[in-house]
Amino acid sequence: MENKLYVGNLPYSFSDNDMQRTFGAFGSVNSAKVIMDRDSGRSKGFGFVEMSTAAEANAAVEALHGQDLGGRDMVVNVAKPMEARPPRAGGYGGNRY
Repeated sequence: MENKLYVGNLPYSFSDNDMQRTFGAFGSVNSAKVIMDRDSGRSKGFGFVEMSTAAEANAAVEALHGQDLGGRDMVVNVAKPMEARPPRAGGYGGNRY
């Protein structure tokens, strides 16, 4: 898990390809994904990158965390495992008709 990175505070124009190029300078990128809002199709301003090795991931964190990217200071750190969430109420936010 040390080779999967969370990347936040991205410009909304940042694409998967931009992420691939940016992190490719630090090694081999297995995957790069900017998370998109399913309703608007617009970037949510964060994503995930998986590097080939933990050493490459650490190099990327050291070099890119806090760097200005399109007027925003990038947040780059090792991704944490997704926490289990309680089941969501079905329907329209739990409201019953």
